Amino acid sequence: MQRISIAILAVFAVNASLLFAATPAEKVARQPGEWFRGAEGQQTLRCILSWQTDHGDWPKNIDTTKKPFPADRDKPNGSFDNSATIGELQALARAFQATKQDEYKSAFLKGFDHLLAAQYPNGGWPQYFPLSKNYHRHITFNDGTMINIMQFLDEVTEEPAYDLIGDERLLRTRKALERGIQCILECQIVVDGERTVWCAQHHAETLSPVLARSYEHPSLSGAESAGILLYLMDLPEPSPRVIKAVESGVKWFDSAKVNGYRYRKGKELPSLIADQDAPPIWARFYEIETNRPMFSDRDGKIVYNLDQVGEERRSGYTWYGTWGTKVAKAHAKWKK
Repeated sequence: MQRISIAILAVFAVNASLLFAATPAEKVARQPGEWFRGAEGQQTLRCILSWQTDHGDWPKNIDTTKKPFPADRDKPNGSFDNSATIGELQALARAFQATKQDEYKSAFLKGFDHLLAAQYPNGGWPQYFPLSKNYHRHITFNDGTMINIMQFLDEVTEEPAYDLIGDERLLRTRKALERGIQCILECQIVVDGERTVWCAQHHAETLSPVLARSYEHPSLSGAESAGILLYLMDLPEPSPRVIKAVESGVKWFDSAKVNGYRYRKGKELPSLIADQDAPPIWARFYEIETNRPMFSDRDGKIVYNLDQVGEERRSGYTWYGTWGTKVAKAHAKWKK
């Protein structure tokens, strides 16, 4: 199997790069070494340090790079959701590589140890750690959370910027990746004896598909599953189980494509429009038992037509996408 390069994976990694843009901290991590040694870089890193929680992580959906945390406020909880914490760790590692300032190394190791500690024994990661009592405690593939973590850990094992972790943490990182891959394989949903794809979130103990927010039901995910498959196809020496998981997932994507329609998004309410020339699209969620595209509003009621979803959720969520096309392209390269 041909390994997909990290650059291609960055383009194809559906959950993170297509549903969400890079976080400000992830953009900071891409700066050259001399930038971290300059005044702007130093000020930016002071901001990042100020937002780190006592546990070692960072809050989500907040720009931690522009302004320092206000000392008169309660610090928000840290998270791994929506690429939180990952970008900050990347930036700190590169800052230490460029400056050798110990405060960057200390903050990185605190956050990195927290990330490793958050992994369940079965290999999955929740959105928050310490664990919440809500759906955030589930193993979270939604919006690329677990795959983002594993891609980051792969980066840690490969790039010189992360030499600061030392041999013992490097060994722990590799073991964490092994457990993560095992968890992915165990979570793949079997329907009528056939492996299919994954739910956006799986139970932390039973690994079964579970409800998250009221409109995110146990289902087969067209978005999150694409990111998982792309990750598995990037493994350098896939085991027979990984190969089977990939082939089964690719087969499911081929069976689940929606032809003859395009997903209209814009000033009007999102809707499916008949168009025989449109490329195939995939629903965000499919009913496990029937493989039918399914939708839901905040009331939790399942419907099978996007037009039956209220305006707020219909416009505020990505219900269809071209995710399977990216899977097919990556699979063609992987098979060579």
